[in-house]
Formats: sequence, structure tokens, C-alpha cells
Amino acid sequence: MQARAKIQVNKNQVGNDRINPYLFGHFVEDIRDHMDAMLAYPLTDMDFESMDGTYRGLSGSWRPYTNGKSTIYGLEPAATRHSGHSQLVRIYSDDEAYAGISQAIAVKQDRDGYSLVLYARASVEIKIVAAEIVDRKSGEVLGSTRINIGSHNWKHYESRLTVLRDCEHAEFRLYVPSDHERWRDHVSTGMLWLDHISLLPSDSAGNVRKEVMDMTRDLNAGMMRLAGNYISAYHWQQAIGPVYERPSVINEAWGGWTNKYFGTDEFIAFCRDLNVEPLICVNDGSGTPEEAAEWVEYCNGGLDTPMGKLRAANGHVEPYGVKYWEIGNEVWGAWQVGHCSAEQFAERYIRFAQSMKARDPEIRLLACGDDKMDWNKTLLDRAAEHIDYLTLHLYHGYNRFGMNDRTPKEERYKAMVSYPEWTRETVRQLREIFSSTNRYAHLKLAITEYNTMYYPNTMRKGLPNEHTLEAAAVIAANLNEFIRNSDLIEIGSFSDLVNGWLGGCIRVGDFYADQFRGKSSGRSENSLIVYGTPSYYVMKMYANRDLGYVVQSHTECGSFKVNSLMSTEPKLDDLPNLDVVACTNVSGDKLTIFIVNRGFEDTLTEVQLDGFAESGKAHLLEITADHYECINSAQNPNSVVCEGHELSFSKSQVTCQLRASSVYVLEITR
Repeated sequence: MQARAKIQVNKNQVGNDRINPYLFGHFVEDIRDHMDAMLAYPLTDMDFESMDGTYRGLSGSWRPYTNGKSTIYGLEPAATRHSGHSQLVRIYSDDEAYAGISQAIAVKQDRDGYSLVLYARASVEIKIVAAEIVDRKSGEVLGSTRINIGSHNWKHYESRLTVLRDCEHAEFRLYVPSDHERWRDHVSTGMLWLDHISLLPSDSAGNVRKEVMDMTRDLNAGMMRLAGNYISAYHWQQAIGPVYERPSVINEAWGGWTNKYFGTDEFIAFCRDLNVEPLICVNDGSGTPEEAAEWVEYCNGGLDTPMGKLRAANGHVEPYGVKYWEIGNEVWGAWQVGHCSAEQFAERYIRFAQSMKARDPEIRLLACGDDKMDWNKTLLDRAAEHIDYLTLHLYHGYNRFGMNDRTPKEERYKAMVSYPEWTRETVRQLREIFSSTNRYAHLKLAITEYNTMYYPNTMRKGLPNEHTLEAAAVIAANLNEFIRNSDLIEIGSFSDLVNGWLGGCIRVGDFYADQFRGKSSGRSENSLIVYGTPSYYVMKMYANRDLGYVVQSHTECGSFKVNSLMSTEPKLDDLPNLDVVACTNVSGDKLTIFIVNRGFEDTLTEVQLDGFAESGKAHLLEITADHYECINSAQNPNSVVCEGHELSFSKSQVTCQLRASSVYVLEITR
């Protein structure tokens, strides 16, 4: 039989607290391939920071490109004030050969030309180098240029490489060509040193991929957070100023190199281009209160301050005006640099807060909270007067149910879509704490990371469940809970924006980064594609609505039970199949109803509008597919997207057919 449900909207019972657009924020972290995927550079190891683990004398991803039997490669000290190495290519004249370096890349068509930047020097007889991008399979040259090397000293060079077409299997080559005039062979000839090589497509937004920027802009995020585990060992001054002079630094949290090409100034430019509010998390692990205060001053200080002068010297005269600052990222976790007890963190937090507010009293501060209330009670008891927002990280997974990938699929599904109940219980406990004393009356909540977590971290590999329609339904239901609690929750940050770990809602290429093992094998032919997961379409759908206040509603529908193998709090015995929250806009002429059908059956649903509008057309947005395991991938990027429908209604009632495991937004304008 057809499942049936009824939603009753009570249009006159409207909440007093405005829904904050920061609720639909996002999160960038230098984790695994997040920055590699987000930024537009096709080359890696651009500063020759890596060792010669694969080819003796060649840094990291670089390979020899020579037909000379005597060509020698070596890693030598970097140029003055640079880090990493310089790459030496030594060419012997008697070979009469070409000699240089190459790297496998993927490129897209660029008629205006990739910007090629070099920092190089050479022995005096070497006058030119050639650069080209070639199809490795056919040998076709897709773009080429020659650069005059004008100095024995280190010098910056620029050129452009027009690329004729997309190519997944391209190779970049930089070399002294064989037609170069030969030189007398003795001890000081035939040497080329390279300290930096980069390519950047002409359509990049700063140094961010155009496609990523376009998709992120469509998310209408409200707020963008710069944070994560790496921040607690991150020193912000290492990633400002001329990029050549930024040091190459190991990413202590996730391995590999910290990306020095996306520092404070680039992050702020990214936020400004997107018209979103920046949220910066400071290093309270290996950092100091003074370092955090200087970061605030760099962003917000005038030209009469030391850090304001430094910002201006780096090309940014006007203060950035960063209002929101977070102190502490998962400090309660043993994996975190600076891990400590709640008592120790409270004392540390106060020192940071006082130093930072001394530089800018107008900033709003977020303090690291936990879903374990003992931590929060201790922190608030000692530091509440210095806190504007308490933060939570909410990751919903099988571990709390005693389930794993061998548990029957339907049981796993029901457990995952119970996410909002867990969020509700955590928020309920915090409300109880906040209401216990007037000292806490000013506090708000910021959910600065949230997502699904289908497996323990060490098992995250292969095609991830985080990308399915099921995951999208889970995220949508949890967003409904955020909206229901919008009087208290003002900030949300979906974790995370691009690749990085399995939850990235924008995907670049078909790599999947295991939490600890890096990129998985199995790349096909789709490294250039940029696409959204089903959760991307949920985030986009929710954030682009005209929301003002929550409207009370009541739902009658079927229910389900989660058969957990562990005792749980909250109780999960009678959960409604439909998770619903209704909202009105500020002017009161638009009603928006978010509906997640968590059930396994399609459901014919009557939505009673309580006289909000008698008749007309309703707009229904739908994210659905044939099964909750459907997924977007590099091979099929549009399997699960958002589609719109028009529905006629009369007598203040709209009838909707809601498919199983699907997400809906119903909009009525009067």
C-alpha cells in the first residue's frame, strides 16, 4: 500500500530568532589532497622541497627528460631566503643532447595560455630553455614557449603556454634544447638550476580552480572556516609574503607538505570573492597567545600597527576586518597538537582570548567544546565570560551503534538517518547547562565541523558511502535540526569543501584520499572533472532559500526503530519517517518547508498550509534517485542532482509524492 503522511503548518506560531545564514557554512583544511584539488596548479613539488626517493638527484614528482648519456641531476641548496632545494641539471656539451626535467600532468584547453613562472639561474653559456606540454600518448605538442635566461644569478621569469585541448595524459617539460649552441666543455659550463616552476591556467580565480570557485559560489555558504587538525601546528607568518620566500613546512597532522600557496591573504581573497564571512582558527597547540594576537592584528590592524604595516607591505592596505576567531580545534583529542585537560584548556583559552581581544576588542571568539558535557562544564565554569560561542564537532557513524560494514544494509541505513536525534540530545544537554546560570546566558553554539562517518578512520578507503543519496538525506535531516535550534545554533561548517578526506562535497577528479594512506590507486581518465556529491546539492539547496524564522509544524507519518547493538541515549524506538521543519522569510510572504523522507517507502504527503495561501502554484525541489546507495562519481557526475517541479494546490493544501530516502524543499509564495 502507498504510505501516507500529513504535515500541518501553524502559520501564526513563528519563532523570534532569525535563522543565521552562517548556519550553512563550509570548511577548508590542509588535509591530504584538499589544497591540491582546490588550487589550480597542475604541477606538484613546485619548489623542489621533496627528496630524491624515486630518481637519484631529482626531487619528488619530477623525472629526467634527456637523451644525453652523461646528464647529471642533483639537489642543491635553495636560493637565498628560499626553502626546499634547487634542482641542478648538468649537461655535457659532447652529448649534443637536450636535457631537463619533466612531470606527468593533466591540462585543460587554454587559448589564453597557462602562466609559466620560473625562478632560475644558469652558467653563462646557457641562453635559453624550452618549455612545452605534450600529449604523452601521441607525442603531440599542445603548447610550447622559449625563455631567454638572462643571468648567472637567480632571476624570476614568466611566459605563457597556450594549450590546444584538454589532455589527461600530458607531460610538462622544461629543458635546454638540443639545438642550443654548444659550449666548450670544462668545469663551469652546462649547468642549469631551478628553484621554482609553476603553471596556472588563465581562468583561475587567484590560484583557485575556476570550476571549484564557481561551484563554491553556488553554495552561498555564508561563512568559510579555515581550521582543522593541521592548524594546531601551523604558524601563520610562514604563509604570507612572497611565495618564493615562504618556507616549505611538513604538515604535522596529515603528513606531506603544508601548502604554502594558500595562506592568510589567499584565504581572505577567496572569502571576499565568494562574499562569505571568514572564520579563522588560531594555533593554540604549538603557538602562543602573542602569535594569535599578531594574526588578529595582521587581519584587522591599521597602518599604525606593526602587523598592519606588514599586511600593507604584502599588498593589502585595507584591514580585512575578520570578526570571528576560533581558539582550539578538538583539543580534547589525543591526536591533537596541544591536547590537554579541560582545566588546562580553560586557562590557556583565557590567555589567548585576552591577548587577541587586546588587539581588536570587537572580534567574536569561539571556544573548543565537546559532546562530552564534563569538558564543557569545566570550560564554561572557568572561562564563560571570555567566550561568545561554544563549538561542537558532530560526526555521525556506525561506531556508536556497534555496527560495521557487515551489519545488514537496512539496519545501517536506519542508524545513519537518526543523526538529528543525536544532535538534538547534545543540544538539549547544552541548553540545560546554559540555562543553569546567568553567566552563560550570552552563549551561542557553533557546529564548526559535521558530517557522516561511515567507517573508523583507518578503514576509510575505496568508493565512499559519504557520497551517496543516503549520506545526503542524513546531512539534510541534521540541517533540519540545526534550523529547529536556530535560536542557539548560529554557525555551521560542513566538513569539508573539496576532496581532502572522503566527505568533501565538491570532488575534483576520481581520487579518494584514505584518512592515513593518502590517495588511493585506481585513477581512470577523469582527473580534470569537477563535480558535486549529493550532499553538495543538499547544501546548495538549503543555503539558497529565503529564510527568516522557524514556523511551528506538526507531522503525522510512519516511523522506524534503530536496532542498535549498544545502549543509546537518545532512545531510537519510534522515529518519524519524515523529518520536517518549516520556515517563513522575513517579510512573511514565503513559506519554506524542508522535508526528508527517511523511510524506505514512497510517501503521499498532504501539506496543510493553515490558510497561509488558499490556492496557486507551489515550487518543489527534489534530490532523489532510484536507491539510497546511488552516488555521483567522476564517471557519472550527475546521477543525483536537484530538480524542480511546479505543483498546483487549492483549499490551502498541497499534495506531494515524496520518494523514499530523498530530500525536498516545498516553497509557497503568497
